[in-house]
Amino acid sequence: MPTGANNKKKHTYIWVSAIILIFGIFAVYEITKRVKGGTVVENDRMSVSSKDAKVGFVVNQGEKRRVPNFSFYDQDSVLVTNKDYLGKVYVVDFFFTTCPTICPVMTKNLVELQDAFKNDKNFGVASFTINPRYDTPSVLTKYAEKYGITDKDWHLMTGDQDKIYQLAQEGFYIFASEDQAAPGGFEHSGMFALVDKNGYIRSREDEFGNPLIYYRGTITEEQEVNADGETQQITILKEDIKKLLAE
Repeated sequence: MPTGANNKKKHTYIWVSAIILIFGIFAVYEITKRVKGGTVVENDRMSVSSKDAKVGFVVNQGEKRRVPNFSFYDQDSVLVTNKDYLGKVYVVDFFFTTCPTICPVMTKNLVELQDAFKNDKNFGVASFTINPRYDTPSVLTKYAEKYGITDKDWHLMTGDQDKIYQLAQEGFYIFASEDQAAPGGFEHSGMFALVDKNGYIRSREDEFGNPLIYYRGTITEEQEVNADGETQQITILKEDIKKLLAE
């Protein structure tokens, strides 16, 4: 090959390498900037607009996950089962009345949902105590009064502890554990699960079709962002409840 051709080819490689290097530096700069701002995961995952966001099914081993059968007594000492929620869109959480950390915020957020859908008879909440030895129906009644829980379809449920833990961990894959070293003696997740009218666990999907699976229940809309840079998800939960109610 002539020397001129070799030089031309060499210069071409140099220019291509330079362009790749420039774009690479820019990309690293942008990613670094977004990581420092705490946005690379949250904003990328939730970049899909509310208008276009899909509320898909949560799938496990190719099967749509349904709420398993349960049967517990509520704050009015009424036996409540999963069948009582059929035909309703509802939010599920696990809590305990003496919780000194995340439960008050979680309950406040659920009251916010209660008030937002107070005129919709097809909305409900299912709250399961992870300290049933203390949280008797009478204790749950006082807790409901304290926080302004008035929706007749919001059941605060208590019963056999092993069955409640099994429901949390195997039914919803939501962590709950008795731990004397934890504040209040129990450790648990602050996430909410969303269930549709047919008893299927549902979740918002991002633009790539990946489900959130759960919704963050420990940050209020007013707070917006917590100390770890995590954003509140009560707003999108409201939007997704509306979509399921319209189905």
